[in-house]
Amino acid sequence: MPLSPQRAVDELKELRELTSDDSGAQRLAWTDTWLRAREWFAKKLAELPVEHHYDSAGNNWATLRGASKKSLLIGGHLDSVPNGGWLDGSLNILAALEVLRRFASEFNGRPPVTIRIVDWADEEGARFGRSLLGSSAFAGTHSISSDRARTDRSGIKLEDALRHCGVEIDRFAEAEQERKDAAAYIELHIEQGPVLERLDLPLGVVLGTKGVERHIITFHGQEAHSGSTPMSARRDALAAAAKLALEIRDIARRHPDAVCTVGSLKTFPGIATAVVGRCEATLDQRDLDPRILARMYREAQEASHRFAEEEKCTVEWSRLWSIEPVPFHTELLALCEQAVREVSGSFHRLPSGPLHDAAEVSRAGIPTAMMFVQSLRGISHNKIEDTREDHLELSVTALDRLASKTVGWILR
Repeated sequence: MPLSPQRAVDELKELRELTSDDSGAQRLAWTDTWLRAREWFAKKLAELPVEHHYDSAGNNWATLRGASKKSLLIGGHLDSVPNGGWLDGSLNILAALEVLRRFASEFNGRPPVTIRIVDWADEEGARFGRSLLGSSAFAGTHSISSDRARTDRSGIKLEDALRHCGVEIDRFAEAEQERKDAAAYIELHIEQGPVLERLDLPLGVVLGTKGVERHIITFHGQEAHSGSTPMSARRDALAAAAKLALEIRDIARRHPDAVCTVGSLKTFPGIATAVVGRCEATLDQRDLDPRILARMYREAQEASHRFAEEEKCTVEWSRLWSIEPVPFHTELLALCEQAVREVSGSFHRLPSGPLHDAAEVSRAGIPTAMMFVQSLRGISHNKIEDTREDHLELSVTALDRLASKTVGWILR
């Protein structure tokens, strides 16, 4: 069974037909549609000489035993955001399946090292707001004490949704056992951004995932009647927040790969006839360099205090979440470059702004590499998410080349 990139594309379409509607993909983790996708995938695995099981965190493993216990892990995720695209996550795992088929065929079911593919549970975090759930259990970085009480929009607890799918949250730590003998991890993903399309390149090498600083910034002013309060007498909390929302764009533009986003503003009392007395803003800052990330955080804080003073307000910061930048393995990145160049003739290195399971695997100390394939219009998490089919086929071939090169690296 030689490598067939076209088969991977056909199976992506098959999965889309099974788990999507007119609004897009509906494989929300811990739901019946997601379970249906996993049942479909299990039938694909049943055709191969592999061991198949779910770990204690719900991660989905297929293992092709090799001459060496040392394992190459190839990962992805079948879950999607609501109304998502047909490629985000599913390309990773179906390309991995095709690579697994090739190894099984070429080596008569016993490759030089053990090959394991993993469908991580709840990469997106779309339902309960906790991304990378399954891979964090694998990596030992889970936060179950604070996550177990999370609820979805219907008030269903995370703990209960997991139990519906046969997963007990108190056993999450047992997923760390899957790290045994793991020698390397590789992953393919759509870019989800416009860089490769702008460069007219099909494939890219991912340097690592950017660190994130995410905060709630609350400006306190004075509620007052909008008709009777002179402009000079106002303590307008929204005005201070608006200035910051504009300033953070300049803060990010000082660094080529940095991004800063004010994604939410809540005003109180939130009526047309009152000056805003309190305004809550969310700020998300990302960069691959921890020094730049720290500098942007400091500059945003300084700017917020300056604007609060200008508007006769006060300001306070509260951290929502943070994660350090995760650079990928230097030697595996070099192999990834070779694979991409062999398949497409050129390559480009770029950081990933979105988080990925690969980052959690790398944080666990496992050498990790990741490649991107071009996204049309740079759009993801949307039903119009798309990639040219010839680029999809190139990406499957490049992942296969990287897998072979990584096996050689493991056996050195």
